[in-house]
Amino acid sequence: MTFAVTVGGNSVECGEDQALLDACLRAGVWMPNSCNQGTCGTCKLHVVAGEVDHGSSPVETLSDEERCAGMALACQARPRGDVELRPQGTSAARTANPLRDMVGTVREVSDIARDTRRILLGLNEPLTFDAGQYVELVVPGSGERRQYSLANTADEDKVLELHVKLVPDGVATHGWLFDGLAEGDEVDISGPLGDFHLPPESEDDGGPMVLIGGGTGLAPLIGIVRTALRRHPAREVVLYHGVRGEEELYDGDRLTELAEQHPNFRFVPVLSHEPADGYREGFPTDAFVEDVSTARGWTGWLCGPPAMVEAGVKAFKRRRMAPRNIHREKFTPADA
Repeated sequence: MTFAVTVGGNSVECGEDQALLDACLRAGVWMPNSCNQGTCGTCKLHVVAGEVDHGSSPVETLSDEERCAGMALACQARPRGDVELRPQGTSAARTANPLRDMVGTVREVSDIARDTRRILLGLNEPLTFDAGQYVELVVPGSGERRQYSLANTADEDKVLELHVKLVPDGVATHGWLFDGLAEGDEVDISGPLGDFHLPPESEDDGGPMVLIGGGTGLAPLIGIVRTALRRHPAREVVLYHGVRGEEELYDGDRLTELAEQHPNFRFVPVLSHEPADGYREGFPTDAFVEDVSTARGWTGWLCGPPAMVEAGVKAFKRRRMAPRNIHREKFTPADA
């Protein structure tokens, strides 16, 4: 059985066991989304008419008071009948890259840093996405899904690049991606997902940018930086990569080469716990505060552990960056 879901003047069909967000994205109708696990609250919306089943929506993200007030999490809620929705902060939905299910073939599995792997997945058909978005992988034999950001630019649409950090006892990493995954294996993929990406090129004024990634939070920033510099080769861009020690750094050669091609681009690796000659020490958010006296007019991009992202928001605001220009993607553990 399906129901009509109306959002921003668009009407899509949604199955009774299908999440509202999933139905809209598959129809190419944009709705705010980030974690798609019910933990971030980005997809919180108003149910203007009709009723929904909140499913496993965490009370920490959607309180009882909000439920009574007609709020819901689009990534968790299912329709009980025809419904009309209004995302927060917007009165109309816009076109999105359609969410699709695909099968990818493993092209490469390589160790690039301590407990970190690069995985390349080949597709039979191109995937339409924006640099910075992510895909979900289905863990074989479990039905569990795990999210991984794309390091690609939008034109690199037939071989997806993922950077994966080993999670001790992790269902996806410990039991699969770091133990048994091999070239030629087929992987079930859904994507693209997430709102962490540059604005359309027509709205990009080429202004200065600062990006801070923690660990494999570097992955989407690589795609975003390369896209930003392709659009405006002379723009000022600073990219910080924060890790515990030198053995966790990766893609330095790739980013150094990018800096040689674009004199206004700087790459700054920062080590927090294991100092080494030639590298900044401390936290990347502190390094930014030391380096930049004012970020008024800049855009900021943060990706990685929640604590680092929150520290980055404070650092950006301290340097007078407008809150509307701060973009963030938190890597929340799947069991959170």
